Amino acid sequence: MNTLAAKALCLLIGYGLGMILTAEIVTRKMTGKPCKYLGTSGNPGMANVMAHLGFVPGILVLAGDLLKVVAAVVIAQIFFVPAAGHVAVLYAGLGAVLGHNFPAWMKFNGGKGVAATCAAIFLFMPGFGTLAMLLGMVVVFATKYLCLGGAAIPAVFMIPAFLLAGREAGILALILTVLMFLRNWKQIRLIPSGRAEQVDVLGKLRSKLAKH
Repeated sequence: MNTLAAKALCLLIGYGLGMILTAEIVTRKMTGKPCKYLGTSGNPGMANVMAHLGFVPGILVLAGDLLKVVAAVVIAQIFFVPAAGHVAVLYAGLGAVLGHNFPAWMKFNGGKGVAATCAAIFLFMPGFGTLAMLLGMVVVFATKYLCLGGAAIPAVFMIPAFLLAGREAGILALILTVLMFLRNWKQIRLIPSGRAEQVDVLGKLRSKLAKH
């Protein structure tokens, strides 16, 4: 198998697995309705499910979203890394993010792909992936904007991807960054006017700890 075919297959397999929206499964099981009717955003992701259906359903959604990326990466490592190199892992991760964000069976209206993106960059470069996620959390804590934190994660990761993993990996990280900005743009554009949704994550943590 040539390199181009291996990379294309990684994308396709990742996309197929990414289209498994755990939030849809959990929401339909618990409410009998699609996730688009859940809350005000209708977003098929962990945050929306956890906010309206509870902690355990939210964790189930997170686990499912991470698992599908892991499955795509494992397949890439077993079958395609020999032909395409380690970058095959990032192709599989990108495919999973695309499948999650733009699932064909839902007319290409999916989630924001934060968990899937985090899993993809962590599995490609664990150390720098973790660092990017931590910095994303810092952004959320400092600004209270989840949209900025989500966008910051692949943006930060893009730097070591370009410098240490090569131009191709950097370009894939750039694509992940663009996707994250696009999926969060509705909120990001409201920040200057002060109308963007803010979440005081640290405040909520302090409140819960105080109760215990």
